[in-house]
Amino acid sequence: MKQVLAALAAAVLAGCGGGGSGGGSDAGTAATEAALSAQAQLGAKIFVDRTLSASGRQSCQSCHDPARAHGAPDDHAGQPGGKDTLPDQGGRSSPSIRYLKFNTSFAFANDGTPTGGFFWDGRAASLKDQAGGPFLNPDEMANDSVEDVIAKLAQASYAAEFRQVFGQDIFSRPQDAYDRLKLALQAFQQEDPAFAPFSSKYDEVLRGKATLTAQEQRGLVLFNSPAKGNCAACHPSAKGADGSLPLFTDFSYDALGVPRNPKLKPVQEDPAGFHDLGLCDRAGFDKDRNRDLCGAFKVPTLRNVALRGSFFHNGRFTDLKEALTFYVTRDTDPARWYTQPDGSVVSFDDLPEKYRRNVNRTEAPYNRQAGDAPALTEAEIDDLIAFLKTLTDGYVAP
Repeated sequence: MKQVLAALAAAVLAGCGGGGSGGGSDAGTAATEAALSAQAQLGAKIFVDRTLSASGRQSCQSCHDPARAHGAPDDHAGQPGGKDTLPDQGGRSSPSIRYLKFNTSFAFANDGTPTGGFFWDGRAASLKDQAGGPFLNPDEMANDSVEDVIAKLAQASYAAEFRQVFGQDIFSRPQDAYDRLKLALQAFQQEDPAFAPFSSKYDEVLRGKATLTAQEQRGLVLFNSPAKGNCAACHPSAKGADGSLPLFTDFSYDALGVPRNPKLKPVQEDPAGFHDLGLCDRAGFDKDRNRDLCGAFKVPTLRNVALRGSFFHNGRFTDLKEALTFYVTRDTDPARWYTQPDGSVVSFDDLPEKYRRNVNRTEAPYNRQAGDAPALTEAEIDDLIAFLKTLTDGYVAP
């Protein structure tokens, strides 16, 4: 994928990014409450409040577990959701929302590279905008309307606090109250350091306070090498010109040709007809003018990638080594990934045929043909994984 030419602007306020079932301990304990603004303290309560869903069994935290770097709590392709919290709702996996406050709104760079935006397809202009989506998504928190959400909020244990911060009559104005709900969520995720702790071993290495092992160092070299992993092309690993620590994403988009995932509910309901086109499925996106972007999805951060239970937009892989093996053998051994029930091999089978030409086949490690040697050996993949594990937050020196 083309590199983003200019440094990304910082500090777009953050918000909730998905729904599901399950949960965990109160996410607000990740920060000292006294250090948060009144709005952010409300956001901490909203983030874990299951009563704001139609089922009463899910909250923002249900799909964004602090123990998994605010990503999905398990390895399911899709999280439970809807009024009855049925399993594997929706068509996409739940990404981590950690470090997203440094993202920007969607735009095309001067060279035509799509960048920024929120959700896998960039359809939300900001994380405040993103925060409102799951509450009304029928496959997620499944409320019928804004009024439905605010009626629940008005009955919450912290409703008086909400009125104190946003006005005593706020619940009589549902649209305004909904906007303030999103403001509270974004304030929480912007202010709570747990959403951008920069506390991995690699961060300590860049600060000069830790040293990579020999295997981790080999992995870093492979990560950066344009002829080997070439990961840094979309996941920059170096400090910014201003000395800022790397985010391990350039917030751009790529079409990777990830195999179809039969576990997703939409695929099960329509095995032949359902296709997720990524950017091209956004409302208002000019599919005819930008058909070369159909099948492209947001490049996620690789920070905390070792904590993820599933990988890629459709959760097709549930093992980090398998995901990396796919990267380097997708083109050298397509039968390994794309063999159909009838025994035929259809590369990039999760896209309609007319869009398969959009899949990235020019950059390493994809610039190979069937039968060629992969860009990385199995031992090199192990080295790369060793490095990726240094990106996990919460490092404690031995």
